[in-house]
Amino acid sequence: MNVNQQVTQFTSWYGSGSDGACPTENQWSQLLDRPADHPVTLINFFKLRPKAEYSEGQTGSTGQEAFSDYASVSMPAMERAGGNFLYVGPYQGMFMGEDEDWDLIAIGSYPNLDALIALYSDETYRGAFHHRTAACERQKVLVCGD
Repeated sequence: MNVNQQVTQFTSWYGSGSDGACPTENQWSQLLDRPADHPVTLINFFKLRPKAEYSEGQTGSTGQEAFSDYASVSMPAMERAGGNFLYVGPYQGMFMGEDEDWDLIAIGSYPNLDALIALYSDETYRGAFHHRTAACERQKVLVCGD
């Protein structure tokens, strides 16, 4: 499957990213166009909602509870795909630069692009991603690697 086909597949599963809840088509393209054999590290910043917002009407959970539902599936899926977490924990502030307000930081490392693609292709991960969307007021993900 070429990069354009992969972008089409991922946007059909996750959406277009216009609301910041998932990557845009351009962001998918940039990520998927990386050298396949190079490691990829993603630094995730999460600001959780006080109350989760599900598009399908599910109610009653906090952002933290919804994120825990996502994490209970995403962490094993990441390990199955070949990735691992370098850090998962609370955001504690800025040392340099403009102050930002986040709740949680997660740094995930993948040995190559195929491992990251395997995670986002994993059916159980896709099935849990709506919990991440419901949990997060906002998020940003930085891509690092060589």
